[in-house]
This record gives sequence, structure tokens and C-alpha cells, in this order.
Amino acid sequence: MSRLDETRPFIPVRIAVLTVSDTRALADDKSGDLLASRLTEAGHALAERAIVHDDKAQIIAALRTFIQTPDIDCVISTGGTGLTGRDVTPEAFRAVFEKEIDGFGEIFRFLSFQKIGTSTLQSRAVAGVAGGTYLFALPGSPSACKDAWDDLLVHQLDYRHRPCNFVEIMPRLTETGIAGRPSGK
Repeated sequence: MSRLDETRPFIPVRIAVLTVSDTRALADDKSGDLLASRLTEAGHALAERAIVHDDKAQIIAALRTFIQTPDIDCVISTGGTGLTGRDVTPEAFRAVFEKEIDGFGEIFRFLSFQKIGTSTLQSRAVAGVAGGTYLFALPGSPSACKDAWDDLLVHQLDYRHRPCNFVEIMPRLTETGIAGRPSGK
């Protein structure tokens, strides 16, 4: 059973929020606002906030910039995970991933199924790691972002969460094997 170990210190994570949309601006980005609010309320740092169009090259460029920025530990995006022709966020993320976190999308859809039923089949939420940075791609709806943060990310991005969490392995994300290549910041 998971729990919060109050004997461990809280470690703030530096998180960038990326909105993928052809129509949103910062003034009307409800999902980006929700994520920024939730993560700062949890004690994390909003390291950067950006909006890019539903364009694979633009998404990849933004991700690579964030990955190369030493003050960013994690990127959470919202939007572009559906099935339409313009929805290319999962393809862009997978082009950057060094490792995919398969369970994230699976658990997100499981939790979403309990709330919206079979409509969750249209979500292609994904997560992975590149250059020592966690990358999470969420759907564009505020409700989906709320569910992903409240039910998954708030726990896994908290060092106090037991039995394990993403924060405690952050220093080891760039480890290499004997034949491996360094990929860290």
C-alpha cells in the first residue's frame, strides 16, 4: 500500500509546462493554468511555461530545449494526444524518449476509464525519460490534467511517497552500463 513517509524531506521538482495547441494562448490556457497551479501548490517550482502549435518539429524542439536546460527536471505537456490528424504529441515525445514509462499511459487510461468510460480509448497519454528529464504528455482537457496530476503525478513526483517514486531515482536517470553512453545534463 502506498503512503507518505513524513520522516523524509520534501524535495521540490523543477517542472516545465508545455501546452500543445493551435488555438490556445496563455490567457486562455485552462489546462496549463491548472497544471501550473497544482504543481506550485504541491511545493514544486514552475521552471517554465510555453505554448507550441500541434506540429511535431515544434514539439520536439521545445522538448529538447527543456531537456538541455539544467534547471528543468520534468516536463508536463497538455494537448495533442488524441486521434485527429493534428494530434502528434505522442509521436514527438517518442522521437525524444530514451526510455518510455509504459505504465504511465496504462494507469492513466485505467483511472480515466473509471470516470469517462470507453471514451478513454481516444487518449494516447505517454511518458518517458530523456537526458535525465521526465517527460509526461497529457490530454488537453482540464479534467484529464486534473486526474493525471491528482491521481498519479502528485504522488510519483513526491520524494516522500513510498514504497517508491520518480524523485528518488532522478540522480540515477543518466547512469550508463559498461557499453552505455552518458545522456545526462
